[in-house]
Formats: sequence, C-alpha cells, structure tokens
Amino acid sequence: MVTPRRDSGRDRPSLTGARVLIVEARYYEDIADELLSGARAVLSAAGAEAVVATVPGALEVPQAVAILLEAAARARKPYDAVVALGCVIRGETGHYDIVAGESARALMDLSVMLRLPLGNGILTVETEAQALARARVAEMNKGGGAAEAALAVLALRRAEDAERQDRTIGFAPRRDPEKA
Repeated sequence: MVTPRRDSGRDRPSLTGARVLIVEARYYEDIADELLSGARAVLSAAGAEAVVATVPGALEVPQAVAILLEAAARARKPYDAVVALGCVIRGETGHYDIVAGESARALMDLSVMLRLPLGNGILTVETEAQALARARVAEMNKGGGAAEAALAVLALRRAEDAERQDRTIGFAPRRDPEKA
C-alpha cells in the first residue's frame, strides 16, 4: 500500500504564539463540536492561540474569514493561519454541489490571493454517519487534520521567511581596511 510521506517535524520553526482563526459552521452541531475539538487540540499542542468564530453554514465560512482577516489587519493583530470547519451532507437536490464546491473554491481563492495558510476542514459527505466518523477525534479527526494542514503551511512560510532573512543579513560587501 502506498502511503503519503510524513514530515517528521524536525527543523520546523516554532509555531508557539501563532494566532489562528477558526471559523466553524454550526449547521450540524454534534459534527461541529467534534471538528472544533480536534482542531483546538492540535493548535494547543503546537502552542498556537485559537480564536473561534461561528457562522450558520458552510457558505458563510469564506465570507466570515474575509471579514475577520480584514478586521484583524486593521486592528494590527493579524492572524497567522486559518482553519475552516463545517459539514455538507448530500441531500435530494443539487444544493449540496453548490455549497460544497463554492465554499471550497472561495476558501482556496482567499488562501492563494492572500498567501494565507488555510486548512479546509469542511466535510463533504453522503451521510451523517460518514460525517461523524470523519469528525470524531477518536476516529478520523478531520478537524485536527485541517489544523495540522494550516500549521504545516505556516511552518513552510516561517521557514522561507527565516531563510530569506538569513540571506539578507550580512549581505553588504566587506570593506577592505587598507583602503579605508
């Protein structure tokens, strides 16, 4: 069986003190509780500060992210990463496709446009049983997985920022003391 390569976490910059915005859709409350529990545990273990905002459903998550990121920037308390949580369960109409696709598209657009580490933990499933299995911390823990994804990209960003800083420190050419 092929398995994805896992980063050992060594040589990662510290994420202690990182501010992470969690926006959760509460449409399915029991599922939302599990997703949030998993995300909070991962962020706490990393030493990150979690700020939680709640919206009714998955379509409101990207809107809330955009509004809260702007407000935080104006207040000079920006977020380092975002975790989006929610659940969309297929029903009898095409509404599922719109909600699932548009929420994912809007989150990806925000992430790429703003160069924002963002973990998408909005579940898109066929049944409530599938959603609960994916959300439960003791099972698939997709809330924790979304937080881990956001932190992995944040670590990449911080490592790149540190490397860029290392390349610029001491870059000035040395002066020849005999010519001074």
